[in-house]
Amino acid sequence: MSDETRRPALPPAASGPSRRALVAGGLAAVLVPAFAGRARAATPSGRRHGLSTFGDLKYPADFGHFDWANPAAPKGGRLVTVPATWSTNQNPQTFNSFNDLILKGDAAVGLGLTHASLMVRAWDEADAVYGLIAEAVEWRDADTLVFHLRPQARFADGTPLTAEDVAFSLTILKDKGHPQIAVTLKEMAEAIVEAPDRVVVRFTGKQGRGLPALVAQQPILSKAWWATRDFEQSSLEPILGAGPYRVGAHDAGRFVEYERLADWWAADLPVTRGSWNFERIRFEMYRERTTAFEAFKAGQYLLREEFTSLTWATQYDFPAVADGRVKRFELEDRSPSGAQGWFLNSRRPMLKDARVREAIGLAFDFEWSNKNLFFDSYRRTSSFFVNSDLEASGPPSKEELALLEPWRGKIPDEVFGEPWTAPVSDGSGRDRSLLKRANDLLAAAGWKRAGGRLVDAEGRPFELEFLESDGSMARIAGPFVKNLQALGIGASERVVDPSQFEKRLRDFDFDVVSRRYSIAPTPDETVRQFWHSSSASREGSFNLAGIADPCVDALIEAMLGAESRAALTHAAHALDRVLRAGRWWVPHWYKPSHWIAAWDVFGRPEAKPRYDRAIESTWWIDRDKATALGKGL
Repeated sequence: MSDETRRPALPPAASGPSRRALVAGGLAAVLVPAFAGRARAATPSGRRHGLSTFGDLKYPADFGHFDWANPAAPKGGRLVTVPATWSTNQNPQTFNSFNDLILKGDAAVGLGLTHASLMVRAWDEADAVYGLIAEAVEWRDADTLVFHLRPQARFADGTPLTAEDVAFSLTILKDKGHPQIAVTLKEMAEAIVEAPDRVVVRFTGKQGRGLPALVAQQPILSKAWWATRDFEQSSLEPILGAGPYRVGAHDAGRFVEYERLADWWAADLPVTRGSWNFERIRFEMYRERTTAFEAFKAGQYLLREEFTSLTWATQYDFPAVADGRVKRFELEDRSPSGAQGWFLNSRRPMLKDARVREAIGLAFDFEWSNKNLFFDSYRRTSSFFVNSDLEASGPPSKEELALLEPWRGKIPDEVFGEPWTAPVSDGSGRDRSLLKRANDLLAAAGWKRAGGRLVDAEGRPFELEFLESDGSMARIAGPFVKNLQALGIGASERVVDPSQFEKRLRDFDFDVVSRRYSIAPTPDETVRQFWHSSSASREGSFNLAGIADPCVDALIEAMLGAESRAALTHAAHALDRVLRAGRWWVPHWYKPSHWIAAWDVFGRPEAKPRYDRAIESTWWIDRDKATALGKGL
């Protein structure tokens, strides 16, 4: 389902089996990794109870619960909602598989609820993880990490979870997992069993600082269960997991429900106390936005995040809102807002030239759209790291120049000045000065007018298709398409069914597509999926634009190999400048908050964590409110 502010597709480690309320939990205590891009001196030996990129941790070893979870939260009731985010091969509108760890098939949303990982994120910290399956961790040397497992860890069928399962899981995910997972684990050399409760993970020495935490957040699978099944095949047999929920009732294309395990082995750990309070979590699926909204108004589901400003501004005037049965509120979003925009597939011949890509962007009048379509709800996205301190601004610092100077002459000169930002239009909807600049850029790139059409040197017309999975973006893309047509580009919109849409994305079979991807507060290995040349031709990657630039690759490695958070920030600024100079997308818009509407049956902690909504994981059903409304019980 596509809307103005796209639901972010989340990378598998920063967001996968632990991000989307999949397994809250964690390890607690700091472990300072001593590597980044090459082997370094080993960190101090000894068992530790936590892991973070630069060694900083908020929670001590004896903490009782995360600050953003209420340990007194009651259990029970049902959360009925619609998908807000998804990852890997999950499809928010239908499904034909319960295997969300491979490329094949359309997996149901929410499957991460059934998984458990060695460690999980503390969402009020930039990158810290705390132990779930692993109770402790230690460094043997700069490239060798040892996980000590909790003896009580179990799969949903009651069978013990051992080091054999951990080594099997990490190995098969690297070798046969979804490309987004496999790319993340590339620099993990091996995972081997040292004892039934101890797993040794070795890295290549080329890994970035964030890889250990990403390894620790991968789902742990049952080796015995998979011995009689083909991991690479999609199936509607639910995977045996070790998480707080199991797959319950479901109907492909209509809904999927998850049932909380009454005897979950991790229910009283500090990292899960106050979490996973709903007895059932159910995702309703709708192929059309208006139908979904009408269902919410009728009380067919209980909570939705609104992604369309028109709806938020004008359509929440139904009786349940007026009499207080439905509440509206905004949740502050202090995380990087993600890279949302129309991605231009440079694998297509007509989109290889950056001048052409810039010209296309000049035809989009954000100022007109924001005023006339969005009720001035948004700010224009300028950066791949917008809404964070990783966004470049002003001239490059001396630290940034040290990274950029070796590439002078091989990257645009503008990188050494102010970072590129989309120009502000006159708000007319058809800014003549911007369209003239676009026309000049197209001419410089070799495109000529033949009647009312642009053609190349061989007389082939410039055709451009906007690929969508539903028609909800038409009111925004329509004026954009008309401006492109005025330039002589044969622009059009095409809506395909969700399965075909996902397949075409996986195969990079599109010209232009609108997407949003979430970036972690501390960038980690997952960014290779977005921008690194190794992902440009890898089926199913997030590198939709087809970026394959040695300077970008080098800056990614500098960022991942940074020795301090300050050095990471400088590298991110340099990378942002180079990416923005590439004109790889037509940037969209963002807002630093989440619009939430909910039937008044919920209780929630006083504060949310900085980097997550935490609705599925920490909210609960208030029985008195639910009884009064007859919902959520």
